[in-house]
Amino acid sequence: MYSYVTGELPKLIQSNFNVNISKSAISGHSMGGHGALIAALKNPGKYKCVSVYAPIANPSECPWGVKAFTGFLGENKQAWKQYDATHLAKEYDGPKLEILLDQGGDDPYLTDKQLLPENFAASCSSNKLLNLNYRTQQGYDHGYFLYHELHGRSFQLYC
Repeated sequence: MYSYVTGELPKLIQSNFNVNISKSAISGHSMGGHGALIAALKNPGKYKCVSVYAPIANPSECPWGVKAFTGFLGENKQAWKQYDATHLAKEYDGPKLEILLDQGGDDPYLTDKQLLPENFAASCSSNKLLNLNYRTQQGYDHGYFLYHELHGRSFQLYC
């Protein structure tokens, strides 16, 4: 999926639509939010901004992520860092990147410590090349409406 989203899809869009590739942005929700974060952090300069909704922001430290990473990548936790947005944010060394993170205030995965956006925020605050706007949206949980209602406005106002 990563190579499709970061390579094949942009080429397909550019060849079929009149777009300005220098204004590319990427977005995602939940696991897709994490994918959008790592795509932007691993490809400096490719995206003008990234906008994410309730992302799994630090999978190497949350129960779900540990289970998934162990199953896919094995027991070596050092190998996990290249797929963890929180660790990638610490090491990011590209052009200034705008990041918008919207998190539902009533998200049960937030209270269950499955998302860990606070860890990602700490990594961003220690890297002057990352400008994180972290917003908690009261009245929203982890569901579709968080993404549906905020997505269009986020790109118009932020990216």
